[in-house]
Amino acid sequence: MFGYSIVQLARNYTHKLDRPLRHFMVSMYKPFMYTPCMIHKQLERWMKKAKKIPVIIHFHEKNSIFALREIEKQHFRMKIHHQFRYISSCSAEVTPQVLEQILQRSDVKKVYLNRKVSTLLNNAVPSANAKHVAVNGTTLSGKGVTIAIVDTGIYPHPDLEGRIVEFVDFVNGRTAPYDDNGHGTHCAGDAAGNGSVSSGLYAGPAYEANVVGVKVLDKTGAGTLDTIIRGIEWCIQYNEMNKDRKIDVISLSLGGESQPFPAENDDPLVQVVEEAWDRGIVVCAAAGNEGPEYKTISSPGISDKIITVGALDDRDTAETREDDEIAEFSSRGPTYYGVRKPDIVVPGVNIISLRAPKSTFDKYQKQNRIGQYYTSMSGTSMATPICAGIVALMLEYKPNATPDEIKSALKEGAVLWKDRDPNIYGAGYVNAKRAIELLKK
Repeated sequence: MFGYSIVQLARNYTHKLDRPLRHFMVSMYKPFMYTPCMIHKQLERWMKKAKKIPVIIHFHEKNSIFALREIEKQHFRMKIHHQFRYISSCSAEVTPQVLEQILQRSDVKKVYLNRKVSTLLNNAVPSANAKHVAVNGTTLSGKGVTIAIVDTGIYPHPDLEGRIVEFVDFVNGRTAPYDDNGHGTHCAGDAAGNGSVSSGLYAGPAYEANVVGVKVLDKTGAGTLDTIIRGIEWCIQYNEMNKDRKIDVISLSLGGESQPFPAENDDPLVQVVEEAWDRGIVVCAAAGNEGPEYKTISSPGISDKIITVGALDDRDTAETREDDEIAEFSSRGPTYYGVRKPDIVVPGVNIISLRAPKSTFDKYQKQNRIGQYYTSMSGTSMATPICAGIVALMLEYKPNATPDEIKSALKEGAVLWKDRDPNIYGAGYVNAKRAIELLKK
């Protein structure tokens, strides 16, 4: 097999190809096992010219893409899909023949497989000490703060009425809010549902915050690096164009397997979330659901800047901590790069939130329905938007707080158990009221 030219290409450019892409290239030869040896060379020649590979191409300099467009003109089976605005990369479809030409260029830093990214699947809010938080005599509700739910979309649920202020769809291109999977709607309610049809029982911490739906995952809960990066970049660009009504928080209940890059910032998802963070948007990302093994934090949660959220099982007891344990599924640190993660843990087991009727989750998990308007889910996916809702309360209290100040107060205000591994529990159990009180106006 090592004599095959595409395998040789993967070996010669190991330093420029991420591991999933190298594996993809080698796997292209699987059909050879079922074909006569005499036609292998002919089949390989066809494959080099015709087989399309979805990739993300990362450059040393942003303007390098112009040279790539010249290559595109030479090869009709190559297609540049999207040039990213805030990171020096683009998404494209290339053949192995074109890929070889691209890898020979000194201005190309790395090429990634445009791999799949997916979702990371009532006492939670009180347990987090985030129910009707009052500081200095003022009850905080998230009013005036905007949370972007980058996920499967948002169904226009009664508990969000009048507060879905924007919606963008990178999957099907629709303009009106919808959710054909159900995961994003649940997450929106975890953060900002007001419980209007449950008499306030199933309300999120930021029950008066605005939400923005950014659909980057399809009805099965799957997406690609391309759609996720485009969704986060849209949030950054939205803020540039709407100075008076910015997105304050991004909630990312999604992720992909972390790859062993030479450096953490070689990961394109890390690059884009840190760009958002540096531009003043607080980013909360799910740790992942690959526990109880260590070193299982998902990307982009591996970023050392953003807030990475693990899931706690509060045993449905809001008043006591003695029986609380990390959810078995919650991913553990450290990251591949030695960073302690998660940063904090938030309730994420059997969380009751908004139901999206006729969505994929709703159809196949009928047993999870709670009456007509709600449903139950578990995962770091649920813990993350609850954390995002708490961040909204903090920003209502101190609108000019920086992402770093928010993260520091969250961690310092957490309830820290003794003898608990920080690569499982992070700084401890989130305590919204204490975190807010630590913010100095």
